[in-house]
Amino acid sequence: MAGNRAVVYNKPGSVEIRDTDYPDLILRDGPGVNPLNVGRKCEHGVILKVVTTNICGSDQHMVRGRTTAPSGLILGHEITGEVIEVGRDVEFIKKGDLVSVPFNIACGRCRNCKERHTNVCLNVNPDRPGSAYGYVDMGGWVGGQSEYVMVPYADFQLLKFPDKAQAMEKILDLTMLSDIFPTGYHGAVSAGVRPGSTVYVAGAGPVGLAAAHSAQLLGAAVVIVGDLNAERLAQARSFGCETVNLRENSNLVEQIDQILGSPEVDCAIDCVGFEAHGHGKEHGEAPATVLNSIMEVTRAGGSLGIPGLYVTSDPGAVDEDSKIGTLKIRFGLGWAKSHTFVTGQTPVMKYHRDLMMAILNGRAQIAKAVNATKISLAEAPNAYQEFDRGASRKYVIDPHGLVK
Repeated sequence: MAGNRAVVYNKPGSVEIRDTDYPDLILRDGPGVNPLNVGRKCEHGVILKVVTTNICGSDQHMVRGRTTAPSGLILGHEITGEVIEVGRDVEFIKKGDLVSVPFNIACGRCRNCKERHTNVCLNVNPDRPGSAYGYVDMGGWVGGQSEYVMVPYADFQLLKFPDKAQAMEKILDLTMLSDIFPTGYHGAVSAGVRPGSTVYVAGAGPVGLAAAHSAQLLGAAVVIVGDLNAERLAQARSFGCETVNLRENSNLVEQIDQILGSPEVDCAIDCVGFEAHGHGKEHGEAPATVLNSIMEVTRAGGSLGIPGLYVTSDPGAVDEDSKIGTLKIRFGLGWAKSHTFVTGQTPVMKYHRDLMMAILNGRAQIAKAVNATKISLAEAPNAYQEFDRGASRKYVIDPHGLVK
């Protein structure tokens, strides 16, 4: 039987490449696997040879020690691969298919899945609705920053690319369909972006850049991206965004007014999440900063898309309230301005086929927007360190050397 190598969380600040078990169509015991999921048979699943798998900012939260992730957890929820083994109960997905894997694990059978809320499937995580590969408290489904991975519920979940040769030519774009492109797009849709909108995107990491590109696809008139990182802001400008540097000037309202001639935008998107910092040169961690600032700069009656990650347990938080996800949010301001808030994991399957067609037909250039950078599996530990230092890149792991 073939072996397998994977990126494994070791301890805060440390990941390493380890030899691990070759997957089969059963969820076996291991680091982070919920006891109620151990032994779960997955004849509805497939084994993939991983073609690309990406490093995500959500992975970084775990690697920084900001969650209860156990040592030995195999990371990775952004997976694209070739089907090499098919379970007995799989009918429509075939060996040799090249597919995108939504990071949400969804059964397709529960009430939420039938209502297209695949981000909160009721049957895959014994602790609470919703699950993902290689992520803490998500049921223990093994991550895909590896050579091979098992994916359950294949007929329901997998997005098959119609032409393998064409897909491989655009694989650095298509690999973003598993998470950040739908996540950024969901943030823009949730914020109500439409033709002519003025949009503020908080955060110029990969999800923020994906949200900005998505806002452009949806017809926004002006997209403004804010961050503390000058390199990431330069990346946002590279595809036509306006930017505000919140390290150099902490007054967001003033900077938006200078760009638009108005201190408010129609819509705003939080692509930062619970490790947000305050603004200015002497900034420190202040987890409610982004939520409060986007309420301040969004017009009355506007909407706020919040794809940025917020958690119920953060052992490294700055205060006791934040350790359990309780933040000092100016909710009264949002109420007074009649804001609509949309939060939670992105239901990837709601968007990924449309975004695939936009990529294949040249309408979306998401790899360029997020500065997709191919690396080998062996380079992943160093890439995690560079990403943590603020590198303006989306690292794409190519474990088998298949990407040209």
